[in-house]
Amino acid sequence: MGTDEITIDAEELRAEVRDKYKDVALDPTKGFHFHTGRPLARLLGYPDDIVDALPDEAVASFAGVDNPFAPAPIPTGATVVDLGSGGGFDCFVASRLVGPTGQVVGVDMTPEMLDRARRVAGQMGATNVEFREGILEELPVDDGWADVIISNGVLNLVADKVQVFAEAYRALRPGGVLQFADIAAGADVPDEARCDIGLWTDCIAGSRSVDEWCDLITEAGFTSISVGLATDTFGGAPGETNARRFEVHGHTFRARKPS
Repeated sequence: MGTDEITIDAEELRAEVRDKYKDVALDPTKGFHFHTGRPLARLLGYPDDIVDALPDEAVASFAGVDNPFAPAPIPTGATVVDLGSGGGFDCFVASRLVGPTGQVVGVDMTPEMLDRARRVAGQMGATNVEFREGILEELPVDDGWADVIISNGVLNLVADKVQVFAEAYRALRPGGVLQFADIAAGADVPDEARCDIGLWTDCIAGSRSVDEWCDLITEAGFTSISVGLATDTFGGAPGETNARRFEVHGHTFRARKPS
């Protein structure tokens, strides 16, 4: 879906997303349409030894949809960018994987999430992690800086996905890897749903089918695309009814920028 097909006001959507995820940052036990925290990390198959070593505050606001580290290992010493880093959970996982010779940059637009992530990084002494304020359509990252770009359940929340993938391509070095998790809808999402901002923030209206995600990745210039098996991300969560209605599941996607 190109920029001429965007059905929602991008600024209005950003405001609604900031408002919802402010609550996830400030009160992660409040209850949302999705699972959160350590139970979600276990559901999505994150390694126990890595998650157990993280303090509760680093995990509590986690709200991903699958495990972006599952498709392939993140190399020691790699430079990593996390698109929509939230409270920092995936950045802290990545920081353990890349080690002290690597560097991780999380990009997010919600001040409360950034405050939380920076506070936790300071408490952990995670000197190889940095959090930058910004939107994914205009990444605050230099051309060709990243070896790996990750994301988890965020790209569905962005109206202009074409621009996001273009920015990811720009920020990756030649031969770099895009490795992200997001939701895919198995049923058609009608136009009226695409215009419903509530369904956008519920991770429904902004979803794409697996084939549509792959088309977006290909059109941005990436090659060697692989897709992970479906994950029942919303099973047992308050948002399960809508997820079943639109046959929504989490998937991982991996692709490479040509050398």
